[in-house]
Amino acid sequence: MAQHPLGEHRYALTAIWTGNRGNGTSGYRDYARDVTISVAGKPDLLASSDKPFRGDPARWNPEDMLLAALSECHLLSYLHACVRAGVVVISYRDEATGVMREDGAGGGAFTEVMLRPQVTVAEAGMIEAAERAHDQAHEWCFIANSVNFPVHHDATISVARGEGPA
Repeated sequence: MAQHPLGEHRYALTAIWTGNRGNGTSGYRDYARDVTISVAGKPDLLASSDKPFRGDPARWNPEDMLLAALSECHLLSYLHACVRAGVVVISYRDEATGVMREDGAGGGAFTEVMLRPQVTVAEAGMIEAAERAHDQAHEWCFIANSVNFPVHHDATISVARGEGPA
């Protein structure tokens, strides 16, 4: 990633199709959907299409990666918002889900994503600010700001042991 003036950032990767079984795309069932995604200095990501589209379920698919990007972006934006609000986050876990609908013409689109962060904070007095920080995180998330479908969040905030549940 290179930073440019005015906060512009650029990203690059290489995606290589590795699913040629010897006859290329001679038929719909004749090739694997396997892809290797590489970013300089990072481990390769083994990808494919989703299983219903003849993909390898052991590999990441584009839908998984979109959901992961939204979840991680919210998480990282949330941690930043908490620091600014004086909230000490002890743990964070998200059980994210997304809905993608096919259009019947070979395409489709995500219609919504629901993030379900389960956050533990250090003290009971931090709960209200921790809840508000989710709205700030949503406003700051680069990925959520880049998609054309709603990204909702339904957060649960608890307090670290010793303080009791919120």
